[in-house]
Amino acid sequence: MRILFIGYWSLHEPLTISTIFPHLRLLQERDDVEHITLTTVERGVETQADLTLRLPFPNTKISFRPLLSREHKILLLNKVDDFVRFPRELAALAKAEGSTVLLARGAPAGALAYLAARRCGLPFYVESFEPHAEYMRNGGVWKPYDPRYLVQVYMEQQQKKNALGLMPVAEAHRRLLIAEGVPARQLVTVPCSVNMATFGFDAARRVRQRQALEYGNDAVVGIYVGKFGGIYYEDEAFDIFAQAAAHFGAAFRLIVLTAHPAAGVEARLAAAGLNPAHCLVKRAPHAEVPDYLAAADFAFLLSRPTPGLSPIKVGEYWASGLPILLAEGVGDDSGIVEREGGGATFDLTQPESVKAALVRIEGLLQQTNHRADATALAVRHRSPERAREAYQQFFG
Repeated sequence: MRILFIGYWSLHEPLTISTIFPHLRLLQERDDVEHITLTTVERGVETQADLTLRLPFPNTKISFRPLLSREHKILLLNKVDDFVRFPRELAALAKAEGSTVLLARGAPAGALAYLAARRCGLPFYVESFEPHAEYMRNGGVWKPYDPRYLVQVYMEQQQKKNALGLMPVAEAHRRLLIAEGVPARQLVTVPCSVNMATFGFDAARRVRQRQALEYGNDAVVGIYVGKFGGIYYEDEAFDIFAQAAAHFGAAFRLIVLTAHPAAGVEARLAAAGLNPAHCLVKRAPHAEVPDYLAAADFAFLLSRPTPGLSPIKVGEYWASGLPILLAEGVGDDSGIVEREGGGATFDLTQPESVKAALVRIEGLLQQTNHRADATALAVRHRSPERAREAYQQFFG
């Protein structure tokens, strides 16, 4: 089997590193996989300047061929050009590489796989299949009349009809797909997995990082890794941070690791009433994220409620031994927290909900085994074995 693996994020994007690279390793380990051609969508001069594939494991079967997006002043023209040109390039690449199957990561990449498959006649599969159009609309990124929304809705329907296999990231979404008529045999739930060797809690790393950040033993450190706006809370996020600061008082410290400009985030934190001296905002390479997680005591998840989500951050937080503060209705994870612990949920329609959730987080932090309990959730619910089993079911 020769796989053309289609990613939609840039090669060096943290999501590529944290979600695609581990699956390439699983596929490379299969005896029936002869070769894997990885392709990613590269937009902008900066990302296209360095397209060297650097994998965190020995590479014996994987080559890299980027899809280079052209810059247009109008964003919509970028998308039109991409979806006209890329399927043709992917079909040609599949022929040149002798590919026998297309495998896409995420519904936007799945759209490219569907269009390429129509040209080259190869079967295709989509992992991390999520209701991308709906959560972009629900997050206010796309309007119901936005051409991007309408096209993505259509493309997701075509993937449901034509893919030989879909791997939704949440069981709740799998059930919805079955209700829509997708055969159960074509569906395997595969939550976003975490590398326990990289993110597993390390007491020595915690001491070292807290000393480097000058956090005392009494400091209560909350951490958030990710973006603001769209499918993530924005104005609400800073109010949640402010409520955490008010709850824990002078002992509270906040770490925000984000790609947003630090000055803008710092200004919003100050406007929300947080002490600037108690907040660290920076852009950190993915390799440094485990160090900052080790320094923290609990984590914020700011995803808006959506049944088809499996945020990669959840596995990384739990693996690092961190209880999570998150909204109700986020994929399967909110239900796991409510049933099994490992955090606390809130409902922003209920005025006292965040405060009550912070009380529960504080209670968890006082339990001597709370880190081990969170780590156990990562092992139980975010193991790469789920992906290995799905590949065996579809390809075995």
